[in-house]
Amino acid sequence: MLQVRGISKNFGGVQAVNDVSFSVGANEVHGLIGPNGAGKTTMINLISGLLSVTSGEITVEGERIDNLPAEKRARKGVARTFQNLRLFRNLTVRRNIEVAELQVRGMATADPGLVEDAIDRFGLRDVLGEAPDSLPYGQMRRLEIVRALALRPRVLMLDEPAAGMNPEETDALFRNITWLRNRHPCAILLIDHDLKFIMSACERLTVMNMGSLLASGLPQEVTTNKEVISAYLGQGDNI
Repeated sequence: MLQVRGISKNFGGVQAVNDVSFSVGANEVHGLIGPNGAGKTTMINLISGLLSVTSGEITVEGERIDNLPAEKRARKGVARTFQNLRLFRNLTVRRNIEVAELQVRGMATADPGLVEDAIDRFGLRDVLGEAPDSLPYGQMRRLEIVRALALRPRVLMLDEPAAGMNPEETDALFRNITWLRNRHPCAILLIDHDLKFIMSACERLTVMNMGSLLASGLPQEVTTNKEVISAYLGQGDNI
């Protein structure tokens, strides 16, 4: 579903991403992990179109998208959340979701029931008329996911969705991701520093370190890889 081939990104003389390749299958939850500064969010910015690649190719179902602007990528089903929340603070919860729905209105692939099902599943039904700032932090995180789902994504990228959540909220997020895979199958690329959550949610992992690919494979293989262990020595669960 998503294929990243030889992606590099330079900022002047600084190489933030260096020749990284990986793929995410249809209906796969794929973890992208690494320490702070590894290039994970930069990679999501490159896939979503917030940044342009220096070299390499990005394809969705075989169609190249790295030459498209961000809004066209969104219409082709590339959706994301942000590490730092980017909600429309002057709009209600419902209007935040509708902004995304406008992007796919009239498209033949649109699933008319997905958004309403997600609103119920993510516990937003009773706050649709509220402003995002009035919501607890965990609920704002869930709103951002539902807004991304309103694009009916083929590729959904979640940038630290469990950040700031308590264990109960993280468990609920895991259940919601499982629900999503059954309700709206898509490729999910998941960034998070909660290793327990990542190991439970993801079928495969890609590890980045200092902008480069360090390892890729099954969670059990990656977390016992000597290079991965060496790179994260002393970081405990924050890999």
